Amino acid sequence: MEIISLLWNEIILNPMQNGLVLLYAFTGQNFGITIIIFTIVVRLITLPLTLKQVRSTKKMSELQPRMAALQRRYGKDRARLSQETMRLYKEAGVNPLGCLGPMVIQLPIWIGLYISITSLLPLRPEDLAKLAGHLYGWLPIVNEVIPLDSRFLWLDLAVPDPSPILAIMVGLSMWVLQKMSTPAAGDPRQQSTNRMLLWMLPVMFAFFTISLPSGLPLYWMISNIIGIVIQYFVTGLTGLWPLFPKQPATAPAVVGVGEAVQTDDQPPASEESAHEEQAGTRGDQRQNGRRGDRSRAQRARRRTRGSHNRGR
Repeated sequence: MEIISLLWNEIILNPMQNGLVLLYAFTGQNFGITIIIFTIVVRLITLPLTLKQVRSTKKMSELQPRMAALQRRYGKDRARLSQETMRLYKEAGVNPLGCLGPMVIQLPIWIGLYISITSLLPLRPEDLAKLAGHLYGWLPIVNEVIPLDSRFLWLDLAVPDPSPILAIMVGLSMWVLQKMSTPAAGDPRQQSTNRMLLWMLPVMFAFFTISLPSGLPLYWMISNIIGIVIQYFVTGLTGLWPLFPKQPATAPAVVGVGEAVQTDDQPPASEESAHEEQAGTRGDQRQNGRRGDRSRAQRARRRTRGSHNRGR
């Protein structure tokens, strides 16, 4: 555990705290502006992963009609459905786990920022002694600006916002981002899950805002706004409200090798209907064969009668 704590301090916490203090010194000693600039820097660093996530989500939304066709065709065979789904993802170049990258990176940033805010904006004077152990001695400027001013607009960034304004802004910005980035689902169960997450996550983060130092919810809100801007430039306003509904693609579904291609406009045929169709085809062939035999017999009788008449 000591090794993990040491690595955490040296790789994440100490660089984050000293970087925040350095930004604070060069931004007019305004910690709110410092958090905003820090959020922009983090978003720029993770931009390639974010763009990959947004594009992967967009491709998955476009694949929903083909996914729905596979659900109808192999709904009773879960193993075959999983196999065909993964094959469809591979052909389309979609990684269903690609959306987890930014979330995995954001988690240690949230934890580190929370610890940094409580350390850099201590509520008790004796906590400043603990902060001294995390500041770089070879960087004099970070020691000169301590203690930091925690006031920003109506907020005290060291304590929770006493008004509901920040909680509402965090919840609303997260709802908009979730609404824009959630792919359209053809499966009713997936639709139900998406609707639940659409409301559960914003309400949960808004609830956390009530009890956390307002510097961290400020980071969440700015990060959500930047995410909304990125999402807009990739997918536009599609899916944000009924005026801009998601338009699923109409591409045919990809099925197994040697099997017929099934489209959304054509319902999948059941095995019974396929047997009936084959039986009907064989019946038509036999009936056509009998008709052909009768026609040949009639032509043969006509030729025989004609030869007898010429003989007479």
